[in-house]
Amino acid sequence: MFDYIRLHQLNIMLVLSSICILLAFFACITKSISIKKRIGLLLTESSAAIMLLADRLAYIYRGNTSELGWYMVRISNFLVFFFTLFVIYAFNIYLEDLFTTKSTSKTIPKRLRIIGILIAVGILMLIISQFTGWYYYFDETNHYVRGPLFIICYIVPLVTLAIQLSSIFDLYYHLSRVVRISLLFFTTIPIVASIGQIFTYGISLTNISIVGAAVLLYIFALVDINNTAERANQLEIEYLKKSQHSAQKLFEQTAKALVNAIDAKDKYTHGHSSRVGEYSRKIAQLLGKSEKECQEIYYAALLHDVGKIGISNEIINKEGKLSDAEYEAIKKHTVMGNQILSSISEYPYLSIGANHHHERYDGKGYPEKLKGEDIPEIARIVAVADAYDAMTSKRSYRDPIPQQKVREEFVKGSGAQFDPEIAKIMLHLIDLDSEYSMKEKQDVKELAGTDELECNKYRDAVSEGILLYRVPMRLHLKSTFHEGAKPEASIPSFIIFDSLDGRIHDEGQLAKELNYYEYAQVRFDGTVQNVGARDIQVKTLPFDITASGIAKKHDYAEYDVEAVKVKDHVLIKILDGKHTIYVTIALPDNSRYAYLSLTGENCFIHDVIINKTGSAVTEDYIPRIAPEVSYITEPAGDIPNVQVDGYRTAAAEGILISDGMELSFHSKSLPTARLVWHCPFLAVYSSKDGKLNGPDFMEYALIRFDGENWEAADGVENKLVVVKNDGFTGWDVWKVMNRIGFDSKVFIQRKANVITVTTENGGISIKNTTTLDQDIKDVYVALTGDQCALTNIRIKR
Repeated sequence: MFDYIRLHQLNIMLVLSSICILLAFFACITKSISIKKRIGLLLTESSAAIMLLADRLAYIYRGNTSELGWYMVRISNFLVFFFTLFVIYAFNIYLEDLFTTKSTSKTIPKRLRIIGILIAVGILMLIISQFTGWYYYFDETNHYVRGPLFIICYIVPLVTLAIQLSSIFDLYYHLSRVVRISLLFFTTIPIVASIGQIFTYGISLTNISIVGAAVLLYIFALVDINNTAERANQLEIEYLKKSQHSAQKLFEQTAKALVNAIDAKDKYTHGHSSRVGEYSRKIAQLLGKSEKECQEIYYAALLHDVGKIGISNEIINKEGKLSDAEYEAIKKHTVMGNQILSSISEYPYLSIGANHHHERYDGKGYPEKLKGEDIPEIARIVAVADAYDAMTSKRSYRDPIPQQKVREEFVKGSGAQFDPEIAKIMLHLIDLDSEYSMKEKQDVKELAGTDELECNKYRDAVSEGILLYRVPMRLHLKSTFHEGAKPEASIPSFIIFDSLDGRIHDEGQLAKELNYYEYAQVRFDGTVQNVGARDIQVKTLPFDITASGIAKKHDYAEYDVEAVKVKDHVLIKILDGKHTIYVTIALPDNSRYAYLSLTGENCFIHDVIINKTGSAVTEDYIPRIAPEVSYITEPAGDIPNVQVDGYRTAAAEGILISDGMELSFHSKSLPTARLVWHCPFLAVYSSKDGKLNGPDFMEYALIRFDGENWEAADGVENKLVVVKNDGFTGWDVWKVMNRIGFDSKVFIQRKANVITVTTENGGISIKNTTTLDQDIKDVYVALTGDQCALTNIRIKR
């Protein structure tokens, strides 16, 4: 634990001191607190912030033998010791106010008056120690070293805290519970930490504990004010009603300030800043940033929306899209965030992220309309992460956008809204996230959203879809019949479908936009309805008593289900205790996804358990009931045609690269293609047998014809130049061109270890230069892609 604190204590100091600065600000403007108490809280929070910032500087400059380092180490260490005493004195002012307002005698105990004298003695001894080295001194490497009388420097703080603790017990029963807890925390935690500090070197236990106690002191003071105001409201005293309103408002603002200092949020964006911080750190890591830079980017992203504390709650929490006036108002949060965070001058990157994360790469953003690399890199990173989380989080007016649609938006926005290099990294992160885990976490249970369903009419309640693939999905559930309903009319059902977001949609514009396609409906008694499948076959066998146990019991039934998808066939096996039902569904083609959603009628489905682990089945696991659909029946060229049903699920034969070769072919996207990268790809690689993914396979470049590229091997440098010329009229036209089909030519040159690939299609001109770091004799190229048919492939050397 101490090692962890030692490693992260500079960041802890920064966060805590920033919080204290905000609390000191709110203490200044709070009118519902008495003047003396306000002064006590203000001095406590501000001195605690200065002490911790000075302590942080002491760690930063220790060992720095420059003239600046010499002064900074001495000044910062002196300030640490000085403000440690001053924090206790400020707390004493707060205590004195409690005695004059809460005690029976309304007088300040003599013990507390002595505190000021003791603090003055402590400061005097601290000053003397600067010349004698009693408390500490600095060695020739400018490192802090404890002096021979170091232990004495703890006497004054410990004695004053002990005196204050004894005074608190005199006032104990006159205080509310929350105030008692805060006072005990402030006086006991630093004492314990100070004892530990004597035996620990390199960790500021005492200072961190004092600041933590100071934060709690202010929060609990606000809670106490809020409780007092509520009691006053019950008595209908107008003055205390106003105090309650002020205290309640202040408590909400302070709570928001504490949360928004680390995680700006509203009720529709819970955890938004935390996720943006994590995404930003991942981007920074892939950009090759140092650990320190990654941390800075993380904290800048964490605080990027802090300015929203100045935006009206009515606007932030409005249900539905904002009006133009409301949008203009919420745009001001960038400037407000900059104003709040710019006060932390030692760490300017915090305000940079807040001020510029809504700038656009093309100069059409706000607040300053910066363009290209004039936008600070931190802000460009945060802008990409912020946009990704906004699209993948639920809003009042929409569900999270499907990941593939989000990916398409980054492809379209690269070079316009987003820095192309950073957008490329986000695309890579999306490609790695096959389970779509990079998004707002919902309360997900077994059925991708719920582990029970109350079904009255058929389809009035449906689960989110469960994606089927070659690893069997096994499901166990119970179904309780509705009272008065016949068992044969009280039965669960499956809906098998495809959509971009994996959810059931009724007919309408949204269903069309999300490419919703329904294949079939399957009741658990074996009754099926063919909606859009090519064919369905049902086979019912007597129940095998050796199979895992299912039995119908009284008012509920128990089922075991296994579902698997192989290419264009889905097999669902249902065991109901009496029969084993096999339902085989032939989908329209191989490129379709298949989701399974649970519904039913007149039943309550519960105790659902899903298991998705296991091994993938073989390609002949499901007996075919319909022939495989082929879109490559045209005559082949020099090598066989290839149909790519999904992302790189197939590839053409590998072609040995030689200098000056030309590759031509015809490409046409499959009927299910709907995104900009559903187009041909070109892989540059090596392997023992010349096949893609063959023995000793090593990929050097993957060039997508929509202009994407990602280096796949270490020690390889790829320089990609993509130019959208006058022939490119937009991504919608690009998708239409792929749907209709087009002829393409690719020119490949090899000079030693430098391979150059050039092609132009639909106004997108691509030139990729791959430089290998070693002499590799045989390098191959192969056509692949995503949801496209590649025919008439010809090679000219």
